[in-house]
Amino acid sequence: MSEAKLQVDNLSIQFINDGRTTDAVRNVSFSLGREKLAIVGESGSGKSTVGRSLLRLHPASARISADTLRFGDLNLLDADEKTLRSIRGRRISMIMQDPKYSLNPVMTVGAQITEAYLAHHRVSQREARKQTLEMLEKVHIRDPERVYSLYPHEVSGGMGQRIMIAMMLIPNPEIIIADEPTSALDVSVQQQVLSVLDELVTQRNLGLIFISHDLNLVRNFCDRVLVMYAGRVVESIRAADLDQAQHPYTRGLLAALPSLTQRRERLPVLQRDPSWLTD
Repeated sequence: MSEAKLQVDNLSIQFINDGRTTDAVRNVSFSLGREKLAIVGESGSGKSTVGRSLLRLHPASARISADTLRFGDLNLLDADEKTLRSIRGRRISMIMQDPKYSLNPVMTVGAQITEAYLAHHRVSQREARKQTLEMLEKVHIRDPERVYSLYPHEVSGGMGQRIMIAMMLIPNPEIIIADEPTSALDVSVQQQVLSVLDELVTQRNLGLIFISHDLNLVRNFCDRVLVMYAGRVVESIRAADLDQAQHPYTRGLLAALPSLTQRRERLPVLQRDPSWLTD
């Protein structure tokens, strides 16, 4: 792995509501260099919670603690709101899961990408529009001039996700957090979006955190995998070695995957062990 862009040691996140405390993330540690790092696990395992914590996007009820939460030379735990605003989008961007809920329905997609660029660059509207059209080309959208003037409801799911990628990458960040960016897409469109994302990450030497529940996808797309269970990282492994995973939770997830070549009467149900919460 290349030199770490991001260092996280013993990250814990609690949510306090009506006097009750919920431990959502517990003692998570990892580093990120110029690589594609996957965070996988079931819904509720804490994957997205970890991703959002890096940009401090949680509500006021969240309590975030860590031994280290460092981005380059910056301590993210101590950063004030002004500093965080200068980081969000500009240096660390987050691609959300579904463009239907992330894009503004009353603004054209071109205006939204342009707005993201202008938020971090002091240039004219004309220059920002030029950069937006070039960015639309880079995410393989044909006829960028036409697409620039469309509203979100006028584009397909795959095009909407590429527009989201364009919006998050146009400020030229150093790290991308992609929160299940292909889960709402069919397989063929999913591969197109992943190809675009992989191409841009490679060209720009970015660090990518890819949050997913799809083990087959991350096996072929990412470099390393963190497996989360109940707010904890239970295994860290090279994506290419996923079939050699040792933790019973990871093995259970892999066993539950359907196969086109090995037909089974019934997929196994994951058997959970209380010791996974503490070991």
